[in-house]
Amino acid sequence: MTGTRRTVLAALPRTVLVLGLVSLLNDAASEMITPLLPVFLTAALGAGPAIVGLVEGIAEATASLLKLVAGRLVDRGVGAKRLVFGGYLLANLARPAIGLAMGWPVVLVLRFLDRVGKGLRTAPRDALIAGAADPAIRGRAFGFHRAMDHAGAVIGPLLAFALLESGRPLAQVFLCSLLPGVLVLALLGFGVPADAPHARGPAPALDWRRLDRRLLALLAAAGVLALATVPEVFVVLWARDAGLPLARVPLIWAAASLAKMLLAYPAGAASDRFGRVRLLLVGWTLRVAALGALALVPATGLLVWVLFLGYSATLALTEPAERSLIGDVAPAAVRGTAFGLYHLASGLLVLPGAIAFGLVWERLGAPLAFGLAACLTAIAAVGMALAARPRPSEN
Repeated sequence: MTGTRRTVLAALPRTVLVLGLVSLLNDAASEMITPLLPVFLTAALGAGPAIVGLVEGIAEATASLLKLVAGRLVDRGVGAKRLVFGGYLLANLARPAIGLAMGWPVVLVLRFLDRVGKGLRTAPRDALIAGAADPAIRGRAFGFHRAMDHAGAVIGPLLAFALLESGRPLAQVFLCSLLPGVLVLALLGFGVPADAPHARGPAPALDWRRLDRRLLALLAAAGVLALATVPEVFVVLWARDAGLPLARVPLIWAAASLAKMLLAYPAGAASDRFGRVRLLLVGWTLRVAALGALALVPATGLLVWVLFLGYSATLALTEPAERSLIGDVAPAAVRGTAFGLYHLASGLLVLPGAIAFGLVWERLGAPLAFGLAACLTAIAAVGMALAARPRPSEN
């Protein structure tokens, strides 16, 4: 087993390995704060639920829009490493400072800056991974990166839990997230090769007529899936309604991240072997089944954990294939833009989708809300199958 792991890591380029470790550390720092932020806003600063929604809505919309801008900058010749470093630097300065905030408007500004950092780094980072990895192992490269990202999401809440259990106040927990942030910047600075000289100029025009039909289908499907995606906070509410004790909520959240971590690399390897589109259709079909189970199955006890983890696993199953497909079929000259469009489509529409899901839940019940999400996911999968049926030579 150890020899196999070393062989796998040896096959991945240094840039991929370093960016994976960077994501692990950064997500650990981020997840020390994110689950506690609503509590900090409401209990410590006296904000209401509407303010929590305002802070998160502005933050996520900002990140989604800037991912496209950053992708275009890469295609214009701005160094990808420079954008990635700047994005991580901004996020890891703003995020710990939330612990010093004396009012929710300050948290809003700092959370906004944190998401600006995310927006600046995401598309350039994906372009770096796609450019560094040979197409034959690109799925593995993105799978490794997503696995490290989810590993950080396991570690972060556990670190926060340990600090809180030791008697640290919330503000100190937030400030402690600065340490992994410093390690992130050191790894990036010394571990990722410098940007190659590249003449700056206008970004090449995106000729939609010449783009691979699989890429166009994926971008369209990403938008529909964003509307259909059920944020896991809603699945937490479902689990609480099904009888999950409050004390076990952090544990099931960490377990979901662990499931994603364990699945991401094998899913990427499977997309290398069996084809991106085929893996996407399998993953989305399983997501439909998971949503249907959440809508229809009366869950108690262990079944609550099974369904929660099953839904979370389906979210991770398709991530490497989606990003690898973009790296495979997007022209190199507009690869940053293609990643930016993907993140825009898959991020910006999550907010209205989540609001709609919550309204349906409140007025018509959780089963119908999960059922409608399953139907939208099925529509995206069928549309992708019809629009992007792979030729034999493509898979």
